[in-house]
Amino acid sequence: MKIDVQVISNQDIRPSSPTPLHLRRYQLSFLDQIAPPSFMPSVMFYPRENITNSLEPAEKLKKSLSEALTIFYPLAGRIKDNAYVDCNDQGVYFVEAKANCNMSDILDCRDPADNNTFIPLELDGGDELPLMVQLTHLECGGLVLSVGMSHKVSDALSFFMFINSWASMARGNADIINIPPFHSAVLFPPKDISGFHPRTGIVKENIMTKRFVFDASSVAILREKYAYNGKRPTRVEALSSFIWNRFMVATQPKTDEGKLYTVLHAVNLRPRMNPPLPNYYFGNLSRVAVTAPQRVGEDEFRSIVRKMSEAVKKVDAEYVKKLQETNGHLDFIKKRGQSVMKGEVVSFSFTSLCRFPVYEADFGWGKPVWVAAARLPFKNLVNFFDTKSGDGIEAWINLKGEDMVKFETDKELLSYVNSSSPNVKVSGAN
Repeated sequence: MKIDVQVISNQDIRPSSPTPLHLRRYQLSFLDQIAPPSFMPSVMFYPRENITNSLEPAEKLKKSLSEALTIFYPLAGRIKDNAYVDCNDQGVYFVEAKANCNMSDILDCRDPADNNTFIPLELDGGDELPLMVQLTHLECGGLVLSVGMSHKVSDALSFFMFINSWASMARGNADIINIPPFHSAVLFPPKDISGFHPRTGIVKENIMTKRFVFDASSVAILREKYAYNGKRPTRVEALSSFIWNRFMVATQPKTDEGKLYTVLHAVNLRPRMNPPLPNYYFGNLSRVAVTAPQRVGEDEFRSIVRKMSEAVKKVDAEYVKKLQETNGHLDFIKKRGQSVMKGEVVSFSFTSLCRFPVYEADFGWGKPVWVAAARLPFKNLVNFFDTKSGDGIEAWINLKGEDMVKFETDKELLSYVNSSSPNVKVSGAN
């Protein structure tokens, strides 16, 4: 069915107390500067069973968000010139809406494109606004809460840390929140990035997003199948290698000698720094490990897994030190950006949210029964989520339309994908 969402109200939620003058200018770090100006979305589904008053959720969310913004003060400001956040307490864009569907309609279908209807603004609009929120009331009494944070101010780990801190405040548990340091610009001082365009890679037209579910047994088989030197790859390594392999077979049947094929994995820098940083350190504190695999084939597949693992291991304290002290990485991404624009690079990117606290956001009416992504403005991008049960992996894959048509019919791919999505039982969903 076509989901129709109607806006009830919208407003800017401001911090409950003003940001002190000495914190009014939040400097973006070098890693913030080169991040794409797009929103990272999280769409959370809550059944009606724990919601006693339909008016309570919106007011509780607004009040607790206002309180949370006194801690996460840059999120209530505005990003200026890809250089800093003016922490002017202008507020977070908050929309309340209603939809003409029940939760069961969404959970039974689970078309990723439907989730964009629950998001208040286009996902490529993260140039100035750090945070946006939409609460949508379903006909069954359930709720959909979508949160979008600009990649200009944080990575995925900081994003979910904020959501869960906000939820703790809504439950009255502010004392369990770790107050995050906002010093990433000290660690990674801003640079002159002229010649590099952060919007490189953003594509709005002709992007299709599909969700593929790999249960625990499928992931285990892939880990065994592609073990090397007596070592099983991680779940993410095995699944990344398999998906990239099937993408190449389906969409790139012949090698183009004029192109460079690369695989990128997002890597959390916090534990790799010297000394290591706590995971609640706020900002873009992640980078990509780059692998340049050879042509696909059964024998080469194991080498792909090994090269991916080696590339991630190279993101260590020495790597971080060079990132902080030299312009080597900036020169690399400038050249790479130019090659991407010329069509000389076929790049495939993976971001894993597995083992992240994705299902922890309890605002007072229980944890979400499902947490979803949406159709993103990027091609050749995969986001991994743990399934609700935690033993399987959902792969949300963004491809160009013509590539998705070929990819989603690949027989070997489908032999590892669940024929149907794992059921999420919601009492009273209709």
